[in-house]
Amino acid sequence: MDGCQNSDTNTAAAAAATLGFCLLPSELIQSILFSLALPEIIRMKLVNKFLAYLISDRDFIRQCNLRSRSATWLFVYKKRWRRDAAIHGFSDQSNRWFKVCIDDLMKQVLFYPGEDVYLLTASGNTFLFASNNQKVVIAVNLVSKTVKKIPPCPLGPRGTSSWRRSGMKLVPEPSGSGHFRFLFVELVETIPVVFEYNSETEKWHCIEARESNGNIPRNDCMFLNAVNSPHESLVVAVGSEHTPPFILRPRLRNGNINDWRHVYGDGHMMIMKSTGVDGTDRRRAAKVLSSIEMWGISLKSGNWEYVSSVPVEIMEQIGKPYGVMIGCLEARNGTIRAVLMSNYEGLWDITWLSYEKQSNIWNWMSLPDCKMKGANLAGITFSSGLSLT
Repeated sequence: MDGCQNSDTNTAAAAAATLGFCLLPSELIQSILFSLALPEIIRMKLVNKFLAYLISDRDFIRQCNLRSRSATWLFVYKKRWRRDAAIHGFSDQSNRWFKVCIDDLMKQVLFYPGEDVYLLTASGNTFLFASNNQKVVIAVNLVSKTVKKIPPCPLGPRGTSSWRRSGMKLVPEPSGSGHFRFLFVELVETIPVVFEYNSETEKWHCIEARESNGNIPRNDCMFLNAVNSPHESLVVAVGSEHTPPFILRPRLRNGNINDWRHVYGDGHMMIMKSTGVDGTDRRRAAKVLSSIEMWGISLKSGNWEYVSSVPVEIMEQIGKPYGVMIGCLEARNGTIRAVLMSNYEGLWDITWLSYEKQSNIWNWMSLPDCKMKGANLAGITFSSGLSLT
């Protein structure tokens, strides 16, 4: 009985606090809401009708979107065997992780418990997942709570391993309609072909990439990686719809590059050099990062061109033992962002680095524990800011 009484007391106290909050002036409530991350604002809509009405106001949505769209999110999709699959998000405008459960949405299109699903990419409110068993791509909108299967691409059904090898880009339509374009490049009989899906028409379009012959477009391009190699990569530059995609083959000849680790994305390559840790068991051999360099594709030569190195003082902070390391990289609006996820003896560590091109400044963001112990990593991606529409 005492436990029930305490529960009733806590419920009554929460209800009273909610009522008191709603009695505050609307301007003050809006100011408080603007201090929250967008996932928290969405949850507030479920508190009561008054807050739902306030958050649905057009002026509030406009101001909220102006703030949230400037944020960059890191999303990690982790799962335990056949249960507890969830997206965990961290914003550069916040100081904590947010958990987004998508099981109920996935059940609308996936009918097998424990389905092997992998997070491919995300942008805005849209997330793309690949199902290994059903061999389909699933689009999930976390704000509108909609989910649908994308029609099979012209290459036919593909498992998650096929999707992970291709450079991909998810581009939301600026109109706020929720529609998007999904692009990736794949070699078809040694010829790089760009495949593009438009969610509004629900159709695929494909076009062969051409050799640049030195005529590399100077306008804003999307760079889609087809082949990643320390000696020679194959990247396709996609410009406007009136410009055919161009093939780039950036090369790097410098040192014993086969022993270095590489992360690619958006026309850039991050090179990570490591040293061994003395005294570790050979069965659990560990390494420590010693230096990190950023390189970009030169539009003049078409080869990799040195950009910058992570300062020594930051390397001293992030140099931790690791056994396995993966990462992702994006370049947007003059900033290059990279995340490295390392694992050593079952413990995960996440490093978020950013480089401002114009000011030549590196920053390191310390992330709190994402509680990855015992979980399987099923995808990691950067994303532009979420929005209420």
